[in-house]
Amino acid sequence: MEFPASIANRKILTLLFVCLGSVSAACATAQSGQSDKKAQRVPVLVELFTSEGCSDCPLADALLAEIDAKQFAPGAEAIVLSEHVTYWNHLGWRDPFSMDTMTQRQEAYVRRFGLDSAYTPQMVVDGTSQFVGSDGRALLSAVNKAATRPKLALLIENARWDHDSVRFAVRAKKVLDTKLIAVLAADATRSEVARGENAGRTLHHTAVVRAMKEMNGTDADGRMLSLDLGRTQKTAAMDGKTRLVVFAVDRRTGRVIAAAEQRLQ
Repeated sequence: MEFPASIANRKILTLLFVCLGSVSAACATAQSGQSDKKAQRVPVLVELFTSEGCSDCPLADALLAEIDAKQFAPGAEAIVLSEHVTYWNHLGWRDPFSMDTMTQRQEAYVRRFGLDSAYTPQMVVDGTSQFVGSDGRALLSAVNKAATRPKLALLIENARWDHDSVRFAVRAKKVLDTKLIAVLAADATRSEVARGENAGRTLHHTAVVRAMKEMNGTDADGRMLSLDLGRTQKTAAMDGKTRLVVFAVDRRTGRVIAAAEQRLQ
């Protein structure tokens, strides 16, 4: 289903899915700011595969920002990542946030879900469900469902900048045969698009992945780990506001079984 790209229609769509069922009550709960209620929420990883060269993507970008800011899914703490792919870059506009790593990650999902091809915008929730990234109803349903599945407790400890890298530790009470993935994401980015399908538009993104590293689940034992960003990336893209996201993925099923996030300054 295609949606108009106008700001007015974006607001209408946002209003529709926010008002679904018990979402209004969820919004009030999320906005209360009480840390004990946040602690009761189950972390759910929401990945958006997107591109500045795709005219259908800005609506999905806005939806990702909406769930990140308002946390409207009852019982869930949505941990969001915006993953910019490269295959739109030859159509008039090179997305400055696109990475080959994100294209490869999406291709792995194409194989796992048995899809004919990759597409944007695409959302993947906890590695187990996928849908068109601008579909607010599908997002709410997938996040609510994911929040009913048990997660392992995962903590990020002692995270700090060390020149152009972030040093941190991860601790889990129980570690299975998992992949442990660490991500550095720009809290918010902005682009003035000069060419391509979004020419003349100012695009805003949330939690844009700038570095991703795969480790073993056994590393979640409190040992010090590091993730390099590089001086150019840190100065140009991060603007001093960074998210460190760490999640564990079951090697057999691909399901995210633990996730945590910490903001860095």
